[in-house]
Amino acid sequence: MCGITGIFDTRGRRDIDRAVLTRMNESQHHRGPDEGGLHVEPGLGLGHRRLSIIDLSTGQQPLYNEDQSVCVVFNGEIYNYQELIPELLALGHVFHTRSDTEVIVHAWEAWGEDCVRRFRGMFAFALWDRNRETLFLARDRLAVKPLYYALLPDGTFLFGSELKSLLAHGGLAREIDPLAVEEYFALGYVAEPRTIFRQARKLPPAHTLTLRRGQPAAAPKEYWDLRFTLDAACSVDEACEQLDEKLRESIRLRMIAEVPLGAFLSGGVDSSAVVALMAGLSNDPVNTCSIAFDDPAFNEAQFAQKVADRYRTRHHCDLVASDDFDLVDTLASLYDEPYADSSAIPTYRVCQLARRHVTVALSGDGGDETFGGYRRYRLHLMEERLRAAVPHSVRRPLFGLLGRCYPKADWAPRMFRAKTTFEGMARTSVEAYFHSVSILRGPMRKQLFTDRFRREIDGYSAEDVFRYHAGRSETDDPLALIQYLDLKTYLVGDINTKVDRASMAHSLEVREPLMDHELLEWMATLPSAFKVRGQEGKFLLKKAMEPRLPQDILYRPKMGFSVPLARWFRGPLRERVRDAVLGPRLAATGWFNEDYLRHVVDAHQSGVSDYSAALWTLLMFEAFLRNVVDAPTDQAAVAGVAAQ
Repeated sequence: MCGITGIFDTRGRRDIDRAVLTRMNESQHHRGPDEGGLHVEPGLGLGHRRLSIIDLSTGQQPLYNEDQSVCVVFNGEIYNYQELIPELLALGHVFHTRSDTEVIVHAWEAWGEDCVRRFRGMFAFALWDRNRETLFLARDRLAVKPLYYALLPDGTFLFGSELKSLLAHGGLAREIDPLAVEEYFALGYVAEPRTIFRQARKLPPAHTLTLRRGQPAAAPKEYWDLRFTLDAACSVDEACEQLDEKLRESIRLRMIAEVPLGAFLSGGVDSSAVVALMAGLSNDPVNTCSIAFDDPAFNEAQFAQKVADRYRTRHHCDLVASDDFDLVDTLASLYDEPYADSSAIPTYRVCQLARRHVTVALSGDGGDETFGGYRRYRLHLMEERLRAAVPHSVRRPLFGLLGRCYPKADWAPRMFRAKTTFEGMARTSVEAYFHSVSILRGPMRKQLFTDRFRREIDGYSAEDVFRYHAGRSETDDPLALIQYLDLKTYLVGDINTKVDRASMAHSLEVREPLMDHELLEWMATLPSAFKVRGQEGKFLLKKAMEPRLPQDILYRPKMGFSVPLARWFRGPLRERVRDAVLGPRLAATGWFNEDYLRHVVDAHQSGVSDYSAALWTLLMFEAFLRNVVDAPTDQAAVAGVAAQ
């Protein structure tokens, strides 16, 4: 895995300041500690930090074609590069390395912008074609690898794997986008293509961006999307057999490496399935890594050990204290944007453990989205059946009233927490799903924000992100719709962001076989009943894995990768969260209702309500302001976690 960055003069050939480019490149040293390289010519500078995985001796970047008129910097892996090399050789291209990076250069020469359609992998790259005076950027289909960019007022175009490389340039204004703040407090992350800063953008998943010198900047162009046809005619047994074959192929492709390789093993279905199949494909014991918690309510170590014993893996397990909350500032610097998934803490720790033993780790990420595993999917389908039985004209006033009147009962058993159900019933399907995944739901955000902030966002709602993607989903199947929404929002903005930053902080490459785009395309042809059947999620995956995994791994309740926030904020982090939430930084923005902030802190710490998710979201926003917005633009600051 690597880090890429660059500067492009869209208007002419102004000299590139090599010192600035070096500073941008070194801000991402943690992403590629093995080697660094620059390419500088009039009007263009490209930078690369390398984590060596394939072709260790000759895969240095920037990498060129035969006459050096085409140059690329690349972050990721092209898993099918060995299949593409013979095809490109037959077209007359000459290879000087054995790396997947060189495939990108020759694929561009052979197929132009369509080259990305031929790639199977996780990637973000920037390619310069001097003869065409064209800079071409691309991001993989599911946005496993990040790519940020900004067009400055003077025509300077910046890009990088992380926002910190753009900040290191010094020309990017740290002006916060209020619309991004609305998205963050609703979702816990800033959704693609927006970033927390007005001037910067993320290249969306499955998009390319082509810039030609002297021409206006074009809009990003989509080259792939997932369509849920649900029209495959096969039995469950046939589908299980095909799934087994496709999983084995996806995992086999991701086991190609010239460095130590292993897997995360949480003891859940997804990571256990990956390890079981890896064991069948490897002649040597698989290296597995897991985290144990000293709080039994959060500990799955015994299940991970059970899988490790069954497949005789080289298992490594670290104990993490349930009060492991010292990473708040590290995470803020690591993510560059406010990011509120508290499972970033154990993810950081398991990557830290894995890097002591391997350089590449396979994970089970994407399994819930691909196979239909989230509990919220089953709850949504239950609500959908009720919504279908009552006309919307009746539902909205009736259940809206019940939702407003019914008390919020976080303390009660789940079956008696009807407020959320009533509120969901009053909404459309998309509105209800957005409401169910929001961290701070609409009524809470209304109280949280000031009138000034609401004027600044001018009626915008993070719900608009979901409406946009729903309008492009081309499905009316209830499960397929919310799977599509998660693939476009939560998987990209939360899961992939979390894993990329946590792994890259430790110079670890993580590969996700359950996110293989060909696997997803095939799963999208299967009926939704193959994913969620009754109260059982991941139905097909579990059936396919029955010969390989014990019942108590496959069919026990999902635990998740969480931390005890509620207890932290009433105990060891009591004063810290109070100081952050009620302190001067949030107040100085003018965006937050200080009386409501005090209510949230007091109600949580007194035990009246559980506002732990909201408090963590506020805590991480304050940490972002302190560590990123208010940080000086010098090399030490923008390097962030390089020294971690």
